[in-house]
Amino acid sequence: MRAVLQRVAEASVTIAGQTRAVIRTGLLVLLGIEETDTAEDLDWLSGKIVRLRIFPDDQGVMNRSVREIGGEVLVVSQFTLFASTKKGNRPSYLRAARPEVAEPLYQDFVRRLAHDLGRAVATGEFGADMRVGLVNDGPVTILIDTKTRD
Repeated sequence: MRAVLQRVAEASVTIAGQTRAVIRTGLLVLLGIEETDTAEDLDWLSGKIVRLRIFPDDQGVMNRSVREIGGEVLVVSQFTLFASTKKGNRPSYLRAARPEVAEPLYQDFVRRLAHDLGRAVATGEFGADMRVGLVNDGPVTILIDTKTRD
């Protein structure tokens, strides 16, 4: 799994002109799932996200987690995180999991993240054409790949 985390002041997802989700202070998580991902990957990634200390403490040092600050999380599926641009000019998405594999893992990830966070997690809609809006706070943007965690 690959996740792009963006610390946000606010973020939203709109589908077909209708607002699906809005969060305030917290994290926007763009999540890519590949064929080889397992429940172990999603467990590890969820734990890493809720414990990652990227929010400022009273001295302005990034020393607090999204869970510690009571922040919100918005998760958006994004298969393009596994784009390969090695050949030609049209990206290949062969590493991205097929929808029948990816969607159940995505749903399991959202449930696990909500459990680890201790509150509901906002989402986009798997496979939908979405408009994602955000105000990146910092800016802070972090890439996490479960295959490079060792």
